[in-house]
Amino acid sequence: MNFKHLHYFWVTARAGGVMRAGAQLHTTPQTLSGQIRLLEEDLGRKLFQRSGRTMELTEAGRVALGFADQIFALGGELETAVRQAHGGQPVLEFRVGVADAVNKSVAYRLLEPALGLGMPVRLVASEGKFPDLLSRLALNRLDLVIADEPMARRINVRAFNHPLGRSSMSFCASSAVAQQLQGTFPGCLGGAPLLIPGAQASVRQPLEAWLTRHGIAPRIVGEFDDAALMTAFGQQGGGVFMVPSVMEAQTLEQFGVQCVGRSDELVEEFFAVSVERRITHPCVVAITDAARGQLFG
Repeated sequence: MNFKHLHYFWVTARAGGVMRAGAQLHTTPQTLSGQIRLLEEDLGRKLFQRSGRTMELTEAGRVALGFADQIFALGGELETAVRQAHGGQPVLEFRVGVADAVNKSVAYRLLEPALGLGMPVRLVASEGKFPDLLSRLALNRLDLVIADEPMARRINVRAFNHPLGRSSMSFCASSAVAQQLQGTFPGCLGGAPLLIPGAQASVRQPLEAWLTRHGIAPRIVGEFDDAALMTAFGQQGGGVFMVPSVMEAQTLEQFGVQCVGRSDELVEEFFAVSVERRITHPCVVAITDAARGQLFG
């Protein structure tokens, strides 16, 4: 059996079609379809059938998918087993995805406990869009996803939301920008340069509603999907920007900015999303316990 063909079939079945699978594998839908046809010829069975515009697994396809899940899960276990620490102690590989809207200081504080387990841990962290990270989680390429929102029920991924905590929001600015603000907070934001999270960030709509409710019309000078990039622009005097209040002290010290105000009406929540309903992975246990008991407790 050509395992490359089997891998293409597996990704396509898990992604729900050749278009999504092609994007994940960086190949064309035509190439994927051709490789899957070759696998079907080898097996002598059709693995997919058309249902309108969608592709559905046949009975043979469901059987093949079950075996493919086991094969590629074993492949992941093989990789972990052969990576040995000095002295022959096994290394626990922990693959985590961080949604780009999550404040990177918060992400670090959340992930840090995973490296203090008393056993060798190899942390493999990546950043990306929340839906893309969920696709990788569904394919067992990630053990955990950290996000600022829960996975929606409409998303066809077998995974579970684990709330980590919530934080009010602080507004920060460089000294030069802070000195230009007129009046008290939050009215001082009227006409002020403001850097805001991108449209997909969970706090974006609450922020817009909060500004409207208080009759504040700032001058929006930038929108950022990446929280770290927004902070960098704010540090350099690009405008006022928001950070979770649990990270306020660290932000002021690290970036040399000032806090111009805080709002308990604006709240950002953080979630861990995993394929486990009941958390058993040692790294995920450490992360959830520390988040609920220390960072947000």
